[in-house]
Amino acid sequence: MVGSVVDRPAATRQRTGLVLTALIIGVVSFQLNATMVTPAMPDIARTLGTTTDMVGLSQTMFLLIGGLAGVVLSRLSDHVGRRKVLVISLLVMSAGSLIAMLAPNIGVLIAARVLQGASGATFQLTYLILRDVLSPKQFGQALGLVTAINGGVGGLDGLAGGALADTVGFRAVFAVILGLGVIAALLAGRFVPETHAGTGGRMDWAGAVALTGALAALNLGISQGNDQGWLSPLALGLLIGGAVLLAVFWRIENRVGEPLMAARHLRSRQVWPLVATTLLALTGVFCAINFTVVLLSQDELGYGMNATLSALMFLAPPAVIGLASGPVAGWLAPRVGWRLVLRVGLALSIASLVFAAAFADSRWLVFAAFIGLGIGYNGLVMTTLSGLGVVLSPKESPGALPGMNGAAFGIGASLGIGIVAPTVDGGDYHSALWISVAVTALALVASFLIKPPSTTEGENV
Repeated sequence: MVGSVVDRPAATRQRTGLVLTALIIGVVSFQLNATMVTPAMPDIARTLGTTTDMVGLSQTMFLLIGGLAGVVLSRLSDHVGRRKVLVISLLVMSAGSLIAMLAPNIGVLIAARVLQGASGATFQLTYLILRDVLSPKQFGQALGLVTAINGGVGGLDGLAGGALADTVGFRAVFAVILGLGVIAALLAGRFVPETHAGTGGRMDWAGAVALTGALAALNLGISQGNDQGWLSPLALGLLIGGAVLLAVFWRIENRVGEPLMAARHLRSRQVWPLVATTLLALTGVFCAINFTVVLLSQDELGYGMNATLSALMFLAPPAVIGLASGPVAGWLAPRVGWRLVLRVGLALSIASLVFAAAFADSRWLVFAAFIGLGIGYNGLVMTTLSGLGVVLSPKESPGALPGMNGAAFGIGASLGIGIVAPTVDGGDYHSALWISVAVTALALVASFLIKPPSTTEGENV
């Protein structure tokens, strides 16, 4: 790969295990930041003498900064080196974790969560580093393993976070995250080879500012639309402002010599259909798993379960099943085609959602449907969407598409909840699940518009 300073076969033979270990710990540290803190939010509010709304704002800021960091830092790594950006991101995140652990008030905690958001680039940097140092088929297997482990953690860390908050307090949660972040930074600095160091070029800061501003406005607009109504002045202003900034970004990319991503690539079927597929898939499936059925299971008119039992029945199983299906997807994708595995995963996800919507009154039939989502969505879809973001990225700007695709993950998750929330608030869980079916079907349609590059490195796209 252009710009790589690593002999790929030698790196594979000598340090693959250590490289993978360092990268996985880094990815897990971000996942813990995102979800392990959630069950500790009530304890944070009590301990710091604040409201749950303010604690929720700290979580929103972390997720928002994380999404923006993924866009900017992954592209910056094309110019200054991937390991350098990864290690700095992990160190900044660790500093934020230390401040959060010691935070005396909510203001300091919010500032700490902003610093922790620097770890949002960890996913994209991990995928790019794996692509740089491994062969195409090894990349698929490693990507599947990273995705699976991260997904499995995502199903269990909430339980661990709740237990720590109940027994020790929220500061213990940040202590765990701090420890992992420091370990990840040390391992990355020692064992991860540097790639794309000294490749030159100038970072398109104007484009980065316009794009991150647009994504921030759209994210906040979706959040405000969900809370205050889509026609509220603040929500409309943010959404319109985001659209204007996207237009500004497009104009900048047409004018600068070294754009964040050239306009011709933004128009190509290697780029926009993938981003659209990611956006629609997350919009459709994420809200079904993490919002609709969670509320259905805890509704007295639904299944009447407590939060712990709900998580054990509907959140943990898909995540754990993804531990097995993710590596299989990563092994298959370069051999039979990344797009084919993606479409199979989307089709299985649609079938599972149809089953859940049709039999939403039965907790055990919905549980069975979620087993299907564990295979189709957690395993096949999440692995291939992440992989395609790297495989299809333009060679002259390999960090651009993974960053944009990562932003689509976050926006899709927010958008899905915003779309179904009014229906769920009215107690119509069946209709909310059918909405998820329809949106996921659109994702499948969009996946057929993805066009492979003219040349590939020994893999089937």
